[in-house]
Amino acid sequence: MAYEVIKIAENTWRIEDTMVRCFLFVGTESALLVDSGFGNDDLAATVAELTNLPIMLVNTHADGDHIGGNSQFAQSHMHPAEFARYAASQNAGPVAPLWDGDVIDLGDRSFIVLLIPGHTPGSIALLDTDSGVLVGGDTLSKAAIFMFGEGRNMDAYIASLEVLETLRCNEASTFDTIYPSHGEFPISSSIIPQLLDGARRLLAGELVGGEPPFPIPAQFYDIGGAGLLFP
Repeated sequence: MAYEVIKIAENTWRIEDTMVRCFLFVGTESALLVDSGFGNDDLAATVAELTNLPIMLVNTHADGDHIGGNSQFAQSHMHPAEFARYAASQNAGPVAPLWDGDVIDLGDRSFIVLLIPGHTPGSIALLDTDSGVLVGGDTLSKAAIFMFGEGRNMDAYIASLEVLETLRCNEASTFDTIYPSHGEFPISSSIIPQLLDGARRLLAGELVGGEPPFPIPAQFYDIGGAGLLFP
């Protein structure tokens, strides 16, 4: 199935792959591909139609719907806390570490790596302070956020949301737009305090869970326009 490629800004595209999306950011010296989706089509060829610059593939985390096309590229980059899960995947290949605070420089634009564990131990976001955009992976979304199963940690998730909310309110590093991997696109950074309040209330036993949107061993906790899937 062919990808749906949508230009969202100058030298910036989202690549829709069924229920997940990848992002391509092109600079003057290199290009950044964020995640590789399910890998059901030729993502490398799709990207090559958009740029002939060297591609740096970065994975926000190692869930299968974000690394499925990794084998089409020479190397991927992710936080080392994801290495063990990634190595167990059939799509695993050469991988290099990204650390909290690293800067990805594309020439005329750059992204700061932010470690935001919770959804997975090594989940990261990428912050473009020049454009006020945060690429949030699965941590920030109006779609149901998976917070059950191996590697999920609600306490860590809350701590990460607290860090992001502090950044959001800091004039030197603020951002107002989030590019999520699932669901509505784009979304406002105001989703962060909403998710933070909902996660805190969930752990405090103040929310009542309901039926999940598909058969999974979790309950759906509605927090008003967004939701958490939690045991």
